[in-house]
Amino acid sequence: MGCNEKIIQHCKVVSETALDIAESILESGTIIDLKLVRLGGLLHDVGRSITSDINHGVEGARLLREKGFPENLAKIAERHVGAGIPRKEAKILGLPAKDFLPQTLEEKIVCYADKLVSGKQVTDIKYVINDFAIKLGPDHPSIERIKKLHTEIMSITNS
Repeated sequence: MGCNEKIIQHCKVVSETALDIAESILESGTIIDLKLVRLGGLLHDVGRSITSDINHGVEGARLLREKGFPENLAKIAERHVGAGIPRKEAKILGLPAKDFLPQTLEEKIVCYADKLVSGKQVTDIKYVINDFAIKLGPDHPSIERIKKLHTEIMSITNS
């Protein structure tokens, strides 16, 4: 499983950012698996060792399963793309016909942290929404999904 240095650095920053968010949530009294969040952040883009397209989440999950990693880690890789992808969009995009929406709190945190990290730079939600609008169009449904994810995460952090 070999990713280039740029991807590795991105994953390290995503892991650190996700862990910061998770620790804040833990302080608010919510139970969370910090180890899973840390590892999920580090491995969420492992599929980029195979492809850099939208399929990298599916490929990453496949790789992790083949290598014997736990299913909850594979799900983080599989469900982090965009702000999650519902079944209908997945089919249109050529992905397997199923939901790729983050379900667990750990999946949501890694997905959210990944959106906040551009390369190695931690940004903010305004940057993310603007970036999505530029790349996907201002009315793309993923913009509402990232806003919803942001609201959910912020509502349970100790900030």
